[in-house]
Amino acid sequence: MAKKWVFPATYMAAAAIILTLMWVYTDSGVKNLSEAELGLDVAKTQTVTDATNKPGALAVTANAETMQWPVKDRNEVEVLMQFFDSKSSNEVRQAAMIEYGDTLTPHVGVDFARQDDKPFDVMAAMSGKVTRVEKDPVVGQLVEITHNDGTVTIYQSLSDVKVAKDVDVKKGDVIAIAGRNELEKDMGLHVHFEVRQNGVPVNPESLIGEK
Repeated sequence: MAKKWVFPATYMAAAAIILTLMWVYTDSGVKNLSEAELGLDVAKTQTVTDATNKPGALAVTANAETMQWPVKDRNEVEVLMQFFDSKSSNEVRQAAMIEYGDTLTPHVGVDFARQDDKPFDVMAAMSGKVTRVEKDPVVGQLVEITHNDGTVTIYQSLSDVKVAKDVDVKKGDVIAIAGRNELEKDMGLHVHFEVRQNGVPVNPESLIGEK
C-alpha cells in the first residue's frame, strides 16, 4: 500500500515544480517585454516634445502679414485722388480720372499729401524685396516692391529714395520721402501708391481699409 501512493505523489510534486518554473519564466518575459516597449514609447515621446520645445523649432502655421498705408500716420495726410472704381457712380469715376496732355486716364492708385504741403516719410506697405528703383520723366522717382504672396506695391512721386534694387525691406521701413512729379504736378508734394495682383491694379482700400 505504501508503494501505491509514492509514485503518484512524486509525479504530482514534479509537475507542480515544472508549472511553477514555467509561470515564473513566462511572467518575467512579459514584464521585461512590457518595460522595453514602454521605454521605447517614452523615448519617442520625449524626442518629439524636446524637438518642439527647442528655440529653433518652426511653427506649423504663421499669420499672414497684413498691408498698411505707406505713411506713418494716416491721420496726418489727406487723400488727393482716389482709385478709379468702375463700379462707382459717374461723379466718383470722373473725379478719379487724371489728365495728361490731351489724354484722360483712370487713376489706378491713391495719392496722399499733407495739408501744409510739407514732405513726409514714405514707408513699405508690407515686407518684401525691392524689384525696381528708377527715375521716370513723367511719374518721377519710383520704387517697386514684390511681396511674398506675389502682390506688388508701387510708390511714385518720390524724392530721397533710401533703398536699392534687390534689397529686402520690412513692413514700415522708410523707403523714400514724398516728392513731386510731372504727371500730377498740381498736387505738389505727395506720394502715389499702387497695389497690383497678377499684374492687375487693385484698390488698396479693399486690402487695407481705413486704418
